[in-house]
Amino acid sequence: MSGWTRKDLLGLEELSREELTLLLDQAKAFQEVSLRPIKKVPALRGRTVALCFLEPSTRTRTSFELAAKRLSADILQIQPASSSLVKGETILDTARTLEAMRVEIVVLRHNVSGVPAMVARAIGPSVINAGDGSHEHPTQGLVDLFTILEKKGRIAGLNVLIVGDILHSRVARSNLWGLSKLGARVTVCGPPTLIPQGIESLGAEVSYRLEEPLPKADVLIALRLQLERQKEQYIPSFREYSRLYGIDREKLKGAKPDLIVMHPGPVNRGLELSPEVADGPNSVILEQVTNGIAVRMAVLYLVAGARGERGSVCGRMSW
Repeated sequence: MSGWTRKDLLGLEELSREELTLLLDQAKAFQEVSLRPIKKVPALRGRTVALCFLEPSTRTRTSFELAAKRLSADILQIQPASSSLVKGETILDTARTLEAMRVEIVVLRHNVSGVPAMVARAIGPSVINAGDGSHEHPTQGLVDLFTILEKKGRIAGLNVLIVGDILHSRVARSNLWGLSKLGARVTVCGPPTLIPQGIESLGAEVSYRLEEPLPKADVLIALRLQLERQKEQYIPSFREYSRLYGIDREKLKGAKPDLIVMHPGPVNRGLELSPEVADGPNSVILEQVTNGIAVRMAVLYLVAGARGERGSVCGRMSW
């Protein structure tokens, strides 16, 4: 398998099957680092990673922070409320300032689709997309792929059901690209108003009734219903959404016993998932959180390697 050659990670749409497999392989190799008494390797010692989260985040931001620390990188936190962005500085000005400070990697989350790609074209440091608008969230997609592999042993041939607000979900788009390239059959399900037109062109089947695809599913990924969108009246009410598309114990009676239930977080309990399902035996949500560190270590490590800037690290394992 060829090595990683990309300066940036902007989305899973642009990656080949071989590149996806390389990322997942490397994440597997990094899993054991988190089990050590001293959870560090010197792979990025002396390198600086800037965490530029211009949209609220807990899981992704802290996961990247831990990943960078476990690779021995120096970390620079850019908070919008305390940065020059509030004074009118543009994101490109901020990025060029970081470049002038010799930062090697910029992890960027932004509420506008395409901003990480624009920044990546403008600066020399590597840019990792930590979520941009409704476009992509590539590292969450990789976390989901990795978790499915861990629990099911394969991705090819699995039936994966993605339920919820597909229209606004960057997680859904990254998952669609990744799962399709690795051979899964993907069905998206939700209210017609929350299913984007033409999504079949991305390789997904569409269902508007949960009871149709659920019995065949090996994996169910419930998406966060973006409550801030409710003012736009995409759904009649939260109660109606929960009745039709919320996953509870009763709906799972018709599912496969070994179905795994996933969610990128944060979960609106009682809306997308009932507490019994979110905390139940089918749920792998906490495993997703744990796996996020190893996956983001792999992304940082491989991107740094493409720049010829990584040091020694634990040996890679092949699956």
